[in-house]
Amino acid sequence: MGAPDYLPGHGLLTGRTAVVTAAAGAGIGGATARRFLEEGARVVLGDAHARRLKESAHALAEEFGLDRVTALTCDVTDEDQVQALFAHAEHAHGRLDIVVNNAGLGGTAELTEMTDDQWTKILDVTLNGTFRCTRAALRSLKAAGTGGVIVNNASVVGWRAQCGQAHYAAAKAGVMALTRCAALEAAGYGVRVNAVAPSLALHPHLAKVTSAELLAELTEKEAFGRYAEPWEVANVIVFLASGYSSYMTGEVVAVSSQRA
Repeated sequence: MGAPDYLPGHGLLTGRTAVVTAAAGAGIGGATARRFLEEGARVVLGDAHARRLKESAHALAEEFGLDRVTALTCDVTDEDQVQALFAHAEHAHGRLDIVVNNAGLGGTAELTEMTDDQWTKILDVTLNGTFRCTRAALRSLKAAGTGGVIVNNASVVGWRAQCGQAHYAAAKAGVMALTRCAALEAAGYGVRVNAVAPSLALHPHLAKVTSAELLAELTEKEAFGRYAEPWEVANVIVFLASGYSSYMTGEVVAVSSQRA
């Protein structure tokens, strides 16, 4: 079964300003930035890869307008860069409404062979980076007093065991727990915090760091017999960022067709 037709925008985020991390390139972050623009939002792109970020921002600005697309290099393991990203969003657009914490890092290693550095690096990007950005977002949104939405990118691996993925699974399970706790704290000032948990959304970077055998094995587990397109995950992020999910907070939504 092939991917469905790409859906047009419906103005669900018109007039809102969004920050999306790890937004350069062809993955979920890039797809989310595009979908947000198609839904009428202004988007601030953050990414640690300066060249790809510049290219992505230039292409989107040419298509959607210079006034709706800005970018700033941001490594989510660096608190100063995180602070700069959110300050840039407020300075460039005068407000902040939506934050998508998409930055994450994967890898494969059996526990008996895993080094401290491998464990720490993946947790620092995937979990600690989400914490840093969530903290910065909540401080900004709480001070503004106008509500807002945070959407974190988790993974079904946070629920389901997979060999060689203990560090990544631990990080993504942590993102889920962080999402639920942040949602309770933020509800009092009108901010919703939810997460998506994709199973397999294939993009060029994932294909480079994952063996063809593993990708084939993971694809076989999907009920549709195919991986998700990044924009299919982005569609769910749009839903969580929009008023259509106004009563949802602290939820982790699986974007998956896995049978087991």
